[in-house]
Amino acid sequence: MAMQQLAEGWRVAGECIAFVPTMGALHDGHAHLLREARRQGSRLVLSLFVNPTQFGPTEDYACYPRTLTADQVMAEACGVDAIFMPQADTIYPETYRTFVTVDRLTDHLCGPFRPHHFRGVATIVCKLFQIVQPHRAYFGEKDFQQLQIIRRMVADLMIPIEIVGIPTVRETDGLALSSRNRYLSAAQRAQARAIPRALFAAQAMATADDPPEAIVAQVRATLASAQITQIDYISVVDPETLAPVTTLDRPARLCVAVQIGPARLIDNVPLG
Repeated sequence: MAMQQLAEGWRVAGECIAFVPTMGALHDGHAHLLREARRQGSRLVLSLFVNPTQFGPTEDYACYPRTLTADQVMAEACGVDAIFMPQADTIYPETYRTFVTVDRLTDHLCGPFRPHHFRGVATIVCKLFQIVQPHRAYFGEKDFQQLQIIRRMVADLMIPIEIVGIPTVRETDGLALSSRNRYLSAAQRAQARAIPRALFAAQAMATADDPPEAIVAQVRATLASAQITQIDYISVVDPETLAPVTTLDRPARLCVAVQIGPARLIDNVPLG
């Protein structure tokens, strides 16, 4: 594969390869990842691939935004050296039978709601790592469960790549940047502002030593005040195991997932 040959050549030349894997539909959050990766690597690779194996049968694979021209413009502006854009049948030929699963970390948060999602994520990331051969790979903390699953996969499979988590990039009103934000109407976008408002208030509650159950109740009330009623979860979890916690005697993570119109939105903030 041409990408593998290019990466091998860079490695032989002593270049440090920084890698940002994405599904395209790039926004300023991706640009932040790319700029940070550009700063830390002598070669920068971006992948654009809407991965079919991480979508359920009723999810938005077919209509997931694909904005190739705009993505290429952003990549050039961020100093990308190579864009890897494989076809689905190249990554998953008809004879494909191998998948990567990460146990336990998928038992919580998005796992029960998207049963095959993280198997698809772990598989494609593992495959991309084999192709691109990076020294470092960059992921946003907005997808915190994904980030922790990838970290565990890399550690367990002894893949010699440094995983770099980058803090969530937000709009001026606090909403986490996401490719799915473009699904929202103006009214739905206004509703979505309640998500960061609830999370930031929860951080203040944690500082005041309020227990997790009180924090969850307050977040639910704030979302309800914005008529956000389709809630998959509001959970305070251990950042390593992703299991729910009942006390805040050590750092934790508050994670939420809601459905607003056609968009499933996730977000999280650290507590403590």
